[in-house]
Amino acid sequence: QVQLVESGGGLVQAGGSLRLSCTASGSTLNIDAMGWFRRPPGNTRDLIAAVTSAGSATYADSVKGRFTISRDNAKNTVDLQMNNLTPEDTAVYFCNIGRDYSGRYHAYNYWGQGTQVTVSS
Repeated sequence: QVQLVESGGGLVQAGGSLRLSCTASGSTLNIDAMGWFRRPPGNTRDLIAAVTSAGSATYADSVKGRFTISRDNAKNTVDLQMNNLTPEDTAVYFCNIGRDYSGRYHAYNYWGQGTQVTVSS
């Protein structure tokens, strides 16, 4: 079992920045890929960024150029730096562990409780 705990959400004005953090604990040996998902109000939970154990990152088009994912393998943490936020980024953000298949992220069914990000206009 793996436990994931997110932190760093909050309320920010459009154009501002936030940094989300997630710590994995439990059976963390050989975690492959880690990712961030988000679920806007009334919408599905979608992958927005993922990073392999080697540090290779991929992003959804909606956040590319504004968000940066990073991880510390020794600490089993994954962060999401979010810049130039817009109201469309308002969502509950979840971290996840998964596996990378040649650039395609497969999510395992391990989720944190999520952290709310609200961007005001």
